[in-house]
Formats: sequence, structure tokens, C-alpha cells
Amino acid sequence: MAMVFINKAVLMQYAHSMTLLTLQQLATTLLIHFGRSMGYTKARGVDMETAKKLLPVSIFYNANVAFALASLKGVNIPMYIAIKRLTPLAVLVAGCFSGKGRPTIQVTLSVLLTATGVLIAALGDFSFDLTGYSMAFISVFFQTMYLVLVEKSGAEDGLSSVEIMFYNSFLSLPFLMFLIIATGEFPNSLSVLFAKSYSFSFLMILILSLVMGIVLNFTMFLCTIVNSALTTTIVGVLKGVGSTTLGFFMLGGVQVHALNVTGLVINTAGGVWYSYAKYQQKRSKSVKQVTDVEAHRK
Repeated sequence: MAMVFINKAVLMQYAHSMTLLTLQQLATTLLIHFGRSMGYTKARGVDMETAKKLLPVSIFYNANVAFALASLKGVNIPMYIAIKRLTPLAVLVAGCFSGKGRPTIQVTLSVLLTATGVLIAALGDFSFDLTGYSMAFISVFFQTMYLVLVEKSGAEDGLSSVEIMFYNSFLSLPFLMFLIIATGEFPNSLSVLFAKSYSFSFLMILILSLVMGIVLNFTMFLCTIVNSALTTTIVGVLKGVGSTTLGFFMLGGVQVHALNVTGLVINTAGGVWYSYAKYQQKRSKSVKQVTDVEAHRK
């Protein structure tokens, strides 16, 4: 939850989102590399075959974060979280295409309620920014793709969350360096960064952004590998309830309107309902498995 606010705070003072993402990935790569060298982690060294397999994960991940950071420049935090809450819908659709089956009626209705809430909230958003909204929706697509791929990679290749995290960051760097040069951010972004580094408050926020980025990625990859892509998005939905509430009062940019608030309440209710429906579904499956095992023993 804190990551959204920290990134928003950094971008309010430092608009070069691609350079910020590059710094986060560089910090992650160096931390894991030195941690492995000093024996703090058992992550294996770089393997070219594994790197080739994980290249799509890295591409989709960076596309997701790049579009998410870009959207935060024009979208307030409550609306950003409401849009990102559509990720479970995208994961469900991707699951249907990959042969995971159709969702239950409760899950379908809760997802539709969540989507309806986004539409209503958008109608009441006085700070509506088409570019920002478009960036956020594109980010949802890329987030879905990389979560599904991370789940598949962890299951098939037996990679740990630290290893996937290292490959993701390591493979990102050439791509990101090309982008910050091609978009003209570099070298001006570094000049601005050095100039702002004399500000203690900015430096603290920047360091927090780097640290929180590493922590978030680790827990997200771990959750996806141990559980599933869908579980990760459910956790994100529940986390978003607190973020949406705080977003109205922190960092500004939100003009409160009845339609906007109503839409966000509906969106949040849909997200909570969705989480409950998936919990019930998983619980019923566990009970059925236990019953089947006991019946087999008899």
C-alpha cells in the first residue's frame, strides 16, 4: 500500500518515471548479486537458457511498471487503485483462455460490480485525464501477463522468488537504458537527480522508493509462486481498500464528488466480494479434497 504513495510523492518532485524505474531495477540487481557473493542467498548464478525463458516476464513487468508510473502523473490515487483493481478480471479471462475453466457466478458478479464501480467513479472524476487513464488500463494488461508468466515459471522451472527477481531486474537494465535514452530522459534526468539529491527530504523519499520497490517485488513474486497469480491480485484488492481511503486525504489531486465516491465504494465492495468468493471457492475445494482422501482410505 505504501509503495503507491511513495512513488506518487517522488513523481510529484521528480517527473522522470523511466529513470526512477531504472534505478529501482539497478538497486535490486546489485543487492541480489552482492548478497549471493557474500553467501546471504542461495540463488543460482546466471544461466542463459533460464534468462531466455524469463525474458518475456521482464518485458511485461517493466511495461506494467512504466505505464503505472506514467499514469500516476495524471490519475489520482483512489482512481488509480480502482482501475488496477480490474486486474483480477484480466487474470480470470487469461485463465479461461489457458484452460483453467470458467469462474463461478459469485466471482463473475463481483468482477462486474468492480468494473461498474470504476465506470461510475470515472464519470465523477473532475480531474479526468485520458492519457493517465489509458496508461493505467494498459498497465493492467501487462500486470496480468507477467503474473501469469511468473506463476508458470516458478511451477515449471523450480525457480525461487529471489532468482526470478534477479533475472527480471538484470534483463530489464539494457531495455530500460535504451528507453531513457530514446525518450530523451537521459542525461537530463541524472542532472535533475543530482541537483535534487541535496534535498534531505527528497533523498529519503527516493531511498524509500528503492527499498520498498525491492520488498514489494520479492513478496509479490513469492506470493505468486507459492500460491497463484489470482491470489496475488486478491491480496492487492484487499490492500487497495486502505489505499483508496488514504488517497482522498494524502498528496492532494482529489476533488471529492458524490458520483466519484459512490463509484469507488461500489468498486471496493466488488473487490471485497470477489476476495470472499475466491476464499469460499478455495475453502470448498480443500474440504472436498480432504473428504475424497478419507473416502479413499476407507
